[in-house]
Amino acid sequence: MLPLHQTTAYRAFSALTCTLVITLMCALAAAQEIVTLPGTPAESVETLGPSSPTNARETKADSDAADQDTEQEDIFKSDARALSEAFRHAAREATPAVVTVYSYGQNSQQSNPQDNTPDDDETAPPDDETFGPAPPPQTEDEGYQLTGLGSGVIVDLMPTGEPSTPATADSGTAKTYWVITNNHVITGAKRVVVQFPDESELVAENVYGDPDSDVAVLRLSSERDLAIATMGDSDPIEIGDWVLAIGSPFKLEATVCAGIISAKHRSISKIRRGRLFQTDAAINPGNSGGPLVNLDGEVIAISTAIATRNGGYQGIGFAIPINQAHWIARELAEFQRVRRAAIGVTLADLNPKLAKKVGMPTYLGVLVAQVIKNSAAEVAGLQSMDVILEFAGQRVQRSRALQQAVEQQPVGSTQDIKIWRHGKELSKQIVLAPSDDPTAVDTEPPTE
Repeated sequence: MLPLHQTTAYRAFSALTCTLVITLMCALAAAQEIVTLPGTPAESVETLGPSSPTNARETKADSDAADQDTEQEDIFKSDARALSEAFRHAAREATPAVVTVYSYGQNSQQSNPQDNTPDDDETAPPDDETFGPAPPPQTEDEGYQLTGLGSGVIVDLMPTGEPSTPATADSGTAKTYWVITNNHVITGAKRVVVQFPDESELVAENVYGDPDSDVAVLRLSSERDLAIATMGDSDPIEIGDWVLAIGSPFKLEATVCAGIISAKHRSISKIRRGRLFQTDAAINPGNSGGPLVNLDGEVIAISTAIATRNGGYQGIGFAIPINQAHWIARELAEFQRVRRAAIGVTLADLNPKLAKKVGMPTYLGVLVAQVIKNSAAEVAGLQSMDVILEFAGQRVQRSRALQQAVEQQPVGSTQDIKIWRHGKELSKQIVLAPSDDPTAVDTEPPTE
C-alpha cells in the first residue's frame, strides 16, 4: 500500500512544481514585454514604429503644407512675371507713336525774342522745372511764348485707300499723319510743335479742335515714316481692366504709368458731350492728350482730365473712350468741325422720382422732358413724358448715352425709335436734324 501512496504524492508534488514553474515563466514573459531599452528616450521609441500614427500624420501634414506654400509662391511669382511682361509688351507697342505737344502764343500777343533773358529762366517757379528735352520757351521767328504742354498719339484716321488730305504742289514725297490730342492743349495756339521720342520735331500744318468733347487733331507732313498706334475697341472695356497711361507729365516724355479702369460713363462739367472712363493710372499735367492703352498696346482712350485738390495726381483721372474720340477726330480731319445729329428734345434720366411718376422701373429708359416745336422729334410724333427705350436698335438708359447714340448717326438719316407712353410700347421713325438747327427737317412725317 505504501508504494502506491508514495507514488501518488510524488506525482502530486511534481504537478504542483510544474504549475509553479509555468506561472513564473509567464510572469517573466509579461514583465519582459514592458521593458524598454536602457538609455533610449521614450519619444524616440514612439516615433520608430507603427505605434505612433498621430505624430507621423502631423509630420506629413507639415511637409504637405510647406510644399503647398512653395507651390503657391511659385504661382504668385509666375503671375507677377506674366503681368510684368504684359506691361513691357504694351509699352513697347504704344510708346513709339506717343508724342509731346508744345503750344505757343495762347491768349497772348507776340513778344520780342530779346525779352526772354537767362534771368527769367532762373526765376521760373519750382514746379515748372524742365526735366526732359523741350523746345525753346518761345519761337525763334514769330516770338510767341511757350504757353501749353501736352501729349498726343499718332493714329490712322482714314480708311485704307482714302487720301488723308488733298495733295499739295510742294509736298513732294511727304506723307500725311494725324495726331489726336486734347482741345484744351492747343486751343488758341498760334503755333503747335510736335516732338517725337527721338527729340526730332515737326510743326503742325493744321490744327482743328472740338471744345464740346475736348478732342483735337493735328496734321503733320513727314518724309520719313512715323510710328502709328493701333486703335482698340473701347466698348468691351470693363471696370478692373489693366491700362497704361503714356505721355509727358511735367515734360518727362514717354512716361508709362499702370492702373485699372475704375469706373465708366463718368461726366464732368468741362466736357459737355460724351461719357468718360475713370482710371487710377497716374495722370498729371502734361499727360493731357496722351493715350490710355490696354495690355495689347492698343489705344482704348485719350487722357483728358483729373480730379484734384492740389493740381497733381490724386488717384482719379478721366479719359475719352477711343471709339468716341476716333469718330470726333475723323470729323475734324475731314470737315474741320464735328457734324452732330439731333432730334430736338430735352432729356432727363429716369431717376426714382421720375420713374414713379411715369410708373416705370428706374433707369429703364430716358424721359422726354420737353419737345422743341417743329423739331425732328415733334415731326416724328414724340411727346413730353414719353420714355425713350431704344434708338437705332440700341437700348438706352442714360441721357448722355442717348445723346451720343443720336449725334453719331448721319444727319438726314431715318432711324427707328421705341418709346413707352401710357403703359404701351410704340415704335416710330425719326429723321435726324443737325444739332445746330433741330427744326431743319422735312415737315412731312415719315411713313410708319
